[in-house]
Amino acid sequence: MATPSPAPRRTRRKDARPGELLQAALELFVEKGYAATRVEEVAQRAQVSKGTLFLYFPSKVELFKAVVRANISNLLREWDGELGQFGGSSAELVRLAVLRWWQRVGDTPASGISKLVMSEAGQFPELAAFYEQEVIMPGRALLRRILQRGVERGEFAPMDLEHALYSLLAPMMFLLMWKHSFGPCSRSGLPLDPVAFIESQTRLLLTGLLARQPHQGNPT
Repeated sequence: MATPSPAPRRTRRKDARPGELLQAALELFVEKGYAATRVEEVAQRAQVSKGTLFLYFPSKVELFKAVVRANISNLLREWDGELGQFGGSSAELVRLAVLRWWQRVGDTPASGISKLVMSEAGQFPELAAFYEQEVIMPGRALLRRILQRGVERGEFAPMDLEHALYSLLAPMMFLLMWKHSFGPCSRSGLPLDPVAFIESQTRLLLTGLLARQPHQGNPT
């Protein structure tokens, strides 16, 4: 039986172009911001023509949206199913969710997208609205489900879920801002191990979330 010949190099290259363009765009958006990034630069970094870029992404806005979907939105959909099948305790699920976020987003170039959106939201309200719809709202819903699970199972004390979920978000946002702003410039020498920080914040949070057993005093 004859061995199939490999696809022509040009065909393989064409198939790879969308991914290469998204990677180049992600790098430049994080390095320079949305406003300062030009599509010509993205095409040059991906080693294609500007016309080729527009064959796949008709505008810089659509290119940015594709970057967000590829690097964050799609992951949220994966986590939604993955965490929904989790069989452990709700405390373990909180730890897993936050650590998984760091491994797949926080510790990757995609973490710079959140800082970019916060910095340029006022200048580009269309992108801010898109990011809220694609990332913020699904992320909030996922965290809310985790906390609700703990309350319904009696593992977490009753709480204001709409505000409590920000207690989970706050450490993650701090890490993003540290990583992409002051952290690289700091001369203080203060250590900040992201995983250790997440573990510490999760322990502190869970101490407040966990349901307390009624105090069993001495009978009188």
